Amino acid sequence: MSKARSSTWGLLLTLGLVCCSVAAQAQDGCTDFKWDVSKERALFAGPPTVMQAGIDVKSAPIVLPNRLYQLALAPQSSVNFSVRQGKKTDDNAHAGLAILRISAEGNYRVAVDLPVWIDVITTDAVVQPTDFQGQHDCAAPRKIVEFPLRGTKPFLLQLSGAAIGQVLITVTPAPERVR
Repeated sequence: MSKARSSTWGLLLTLGLVCCSVAAQAQDGCTDFKWDVSKERALFAGPPTVMQAGIDVKSAPIVLPNRLYQLALAPQSSVNFSVRQGKKTDDNAHAGLAILRISAEGNYRVAVDLPVWIDVITTDAVVQPTDFQGQHDCAAPRKIVEFPLRGTKPFLLQLSGAAIGQVLITVTPAPERVR
């Protein structure tokens, strides 16, 4: 009888663990992205490089792909944007600038941990995004915007409309999509 009881308890324990695992995945707001975001998720799981975002192009720090950064943002009213932000935001918001350097042109994803407007600028023109997605219940990352970056000249990242004074950000080459 004790052998049967042990088997029953083992089965119940296994079922309980499976149910808890499924429930935890259902509660994880980061599981429903339409793209494979495993690279971005892995970067967000690591320690960030902490830097002050620029308030103008001269003070903008350099960021590189495949690294996680924590940028300290300034009051939006003190930031001198290169071009007008793509979306009007609250004047009490936070904002900042960074210079993105890439070694090869292609499609790149900019991922952030909070709702913030992202503009990518080259030669005083806004690069139009090709796609975006987000998960409101996820902060690792919350929002990802994909941009076609042509050439390897430095690009200006303009972040605006942040409710708080810091943002986690990473830029990754977008993998080829299977159609």
